[in-house]
Amino acid sequence: MSILKLDEKMVEYAVYGGAVLGGGGGGWIEDGLQIGRLALEIGQPSLYSIDEFADEDLFVTVSMVGAPAAKDQFVKPIHYGKALDILTQKIGKTVNALHTNENGAGTTVNGWFQSAITGIPLVDFACNGRAHPTGAMGSLNLSEVEGYISHQAGVGGKGDNYIEISISGSLEKAASMIRKASVEAGGLVAVARNPVTCAYAKANGAAGAITQAIEVGEALLARQGEAAIESVVSKLGGQVVTMGTVTDFTLETTGGFDVGTVRINDEHEMTFWNEYMTIEKDGERFATFPDLIMTLDAKTARPIVTAAIQKGQQLAVIAVPKAKLLLSSTMSNTKLLKPIEDIIHKSIISYLG
Repeated sequence: MSILKLDEKMVEYAVYGGAVLGGGGGGWIEDGLQIGRLALEIGQPSLYSIDEFADEDLFVTVSMVGAPAAKDQFVKPIHYGKALDILTQKIGKTVNALHTNENGAGTTVNGWFQSAITGIPLVDFACNGRAHPTGAMGSLNLSEVEGYISHQAGVGGKGDNYIEISISGSLEKAASMIRKASVEAGGLVAVARNPVTCAYAKANGAAGAITQAIEVGEALLARQGEAAIESVVSKLGGQVVTMGTVTDFTLETTGGFDVGTVRINDEHEMTFWNEYMTIEKDGERFATFPDLIMTLDAKTARPIVTAAIQKGQQLAVIAVPKAKLLLSSTMSNTKLLKPIEDIIHKSIISYLG
């Protein structure tokens, strides 16, 4: 079916499946459930197949930018709508569909609320079918389009930290300014950005990404404990790399990102830059971004994002090869992936293969 009416159960599936596909980032389960349910309270969002749109129809990305672990972050539903208003006024064109930048607990439902309040259709599409750290990775490879001018709007914060920003410029500069605005706003901003045609989106993004999140969430929530973990791994064609105790954990919030390491049983080491980037043991690499690496509570199977890791937790670590995911063309763009190496101080590019 090319148009799917969204309901309460689908909110839950999308958020939990999105949490798995978030790979350690992509926001919080509670926030995703809140905004997804709110969308249903105020309207009836439906999910449209990308095939419902003409090639020249205009799509807009809606997202959150910032560090989920930041203590002063403050983004509410009204901020999502305001960012879209600012962008729409700036470009002066009709927006035919909205979509999220990535899959994640908070991000898979990006656009549901905006669609409910504006009536603009929500498309079963994400800039990337998994979560990723930088704005450029969620910008549909527009960094490769010569002379492209990026239009972005960001809103967030409360009290003296409240910010509304509209920026136009190169993709890199615009993304950088939005990232800086997120820091000034206390850690997070709601963003509307980068209008593109449906044809361009199809060629560079992840059509069907929201449906995939819903299916993964259904696989997870249909069972409990280890059976739920096995169900998700089977659905995605991945594997359980290890199960054990968090014996060491470091996290630093810097430049609007969460960066750190997790050790399981003093053996497996994972690095993260918002999302998990690598997992290895004794120098042997098991998975490398954009492969999906994710942690789940070993007993309850609840997805645990990097910002919620604590020493002593009992976790299962799963990995899914990138070939099994719905990914953007950005995920094979070495220019966009190279900065990961400088952040986590490990090789990434040589593992892309």
